[in-house]
Amino acid sequence: MQEGKTMASALDVAKWFLSTIDRESGDSITNLRLQKLIYYAQAWSLVMLKRPLFSEPIEAWAHGPAVDVVFQEYKAFSFNAIPLPDSIPAFTPEEIRLLQDIYEVYGEKTAKALENLTHDEEPWRTARGNLPPEARSRKEISHESMFDYYSKWLDGNGQK
Repeated sequence: MQEGKTMASALDVAKWFLSTIDRESGDSITNLRLQKLIYYAQAWSLVMLKRPLFSEPIEAWAHGPAVDVVFQEYKAFSFNAIPLPDSIPAFTPEEIRLLQDIYEVYGEKTAKALENLTHDEEPWRTARGNLPPEARSRKEISHESMFDYYSKWLDGNGQK
């Protein structure tokens, strides 16, 4: 967000990703894929910018990390592509660089590949505990667990 404005919302981040994809090449984003991109944006913001990108909680749902307000906004699309948003929120240059980096690293992955990736990572697994794989959960994935886990992936150049 621009100087003097409040923190972005998870829906702002969602709109940024939805406006970034190369629709002309046939790329699209479903709710499942969008949720994972938002999760990684938050996790890496905690590590790289030393602050959250948005304030809404990320929950450890059966299909991976999810932000309920984003799910509710786009649930009508089910597993179909979500259309281009009406507007694109403003972000600071450092936030845009972060979002671009997230899209460069994770954006080419399918929704299922992203789901599998998050299931292999500690923050989601820890938040879910011993729940069966398909069990519903509203348990929050803490900022601390994301920061601790993803900080371990940094080398001396700040690269994963």
